[in-house]
Amino acid sequence: MRKLLTLVLFVALLSAGVAKARQAQINAGTGNGVIGIKIAVPDFQPVSPDIKTGSRAGLFNQVLRDDLSFSGGVTVVSTSLYPLGKFNGPADIKPDDWTTAAVDAQFIAFGNLRADGSVSIEARVWDLKSPSVSGREVIAKRITSDDSEAGTRLAAHKFADMIIDQIGGAKGIAQTKIAFISERTTGGSFPIKELYLMDYDGYDQQAITAYKNTVVTPAWSPDSEKIAFTSFRHGAPDIEIVSRIDHQPYPFARPGGTTITPSWSPDGSKIAFASSRDGSSTEIYVADWNGKNLRRLTIGKSANNSPVWNPKTGREIAFVSDRSGSSQIYVMDAEGTNVRRLLDEGGHADEPAWSPDGERIAFTWQRSRTSNFDIYIHELATGKNVQITHDAGDNERPTWAPDGRHLAFESSRMGTRQIFSMLLDGTKIRQLTTKGTNTAPAWSGLLNK
Repeated sequence: MRKLLTLVLFVALLSAGVAKARQAQINAGTGNGVIGIKIAVPDFQPVSPDIKTGSRAGLFNQVLRDDLSFSGGVTVVSTSLYPLGKFNGPADIKPDDWTTAAVDAQFIAFGNLRADGSVSIEARVWDLKSPSVSGREVIAKRITSDDSEAGTRLAAHKFADMIIDQIGGAKGIAQTKIAFISERTTGGSFPIKELYLMDYDGYDQQAITAYKNTVVTPAWSPDSEKIAFTSFRHGAPDIEIVSRIDHQPYPFARPGGTTITPSWSPDGSKIAFASSRDGSSTEIYVADWNGKNLRRLTIGKSANNSPVWNPKTGREIAFVSDRSGSSQIYVMDAEGTNVRRLLDEGGHADEPAWSPDGERIAFTWQRSRTSNFDIYIHELATGKNVQITHDAGDNERPTWAPDGRHLAFESSRMGTRQIFSMLLDGTKIRQLTTKGTNTAPAWSGLLNK
């Protein structure tokens, strides 16, 4: 069990020192990827000719199109097919120009932008094929944000989420965050790995911890307000919790021994984790989210770690164990009973991540000694395993976006470990990090919009 043995060895060393027509679906695994609802997005027009407003409008247009293209909820029609002209308001939109065979858009997003102390966007979405003029307007909003690059990006993310919420068949994720571990400086005898946050598209990367030590395995609370993680700064690894908002710590009682891989229950009241407090091997425990009222779930001489709750029901926990001789994924009831192995094809299976709908588990699998680690999805209803990454280094630590359409993961495909994201069918791969070594992504739930 490569990951588990590496972590245990590392620990030992450190311790010693709209209507149905507007809805969309996406199939799991090798499904359809981006669905067929077409939307045209002509440039939002700056209301004044100054350079700053033009720059803000250009950034807004780029981010909006990128968000929609990556959403898996719509297909953005190529701008090369658009009719000529500037499309600033309703009087400029002639539906017949956008529903020709060449363009064939069902929806159009259009509007204008001003930047005069704040960024303000007049944003509209029309259903071009609505049988009535009165039913044409799907969205009509004024979106405001700070007059800055970050504020402009946020305004675009907000509008993209509105569009996906309305016509994309799921909740938009453009305002979500990804937590990850970044190693950007060296600390002599031990690596300095800090907890970072970034926007879902890789922008605005910020350190949350400044321990000058090692932290690993971040996990979001269900309300996306807190992050639990494993910290080595007190010697033996323990679980710590910080606020996403102000980075302040929350107390978590130390159970003793090696304590690693926290995971929140769906209601946020409990945390499951692995600990060696009662012996040399790690076992799965559950406690209140502050570490109190500890209860042991697994009993044996094998190493058990990486628990993760079924987020839909809260009645099951997947975890990793080497009880069969190699790391494999098991599922048990939340009380520790009814333990069963997830797959029987051998190799090394690790790092389970339960889908938001509770129907699939993404995981890392090295099927033979000579193969790479790749991301797979196990469909619980059928037992089918679908390979998502192929022939591109080692790909590990999958984490689900809250829409169930996207995964983030770490990969060595560029030489160093970096964070990537993709659609569930393995397309639309984005590299999110480039500086230093970056691992262990954890995708937040939906944030307050």
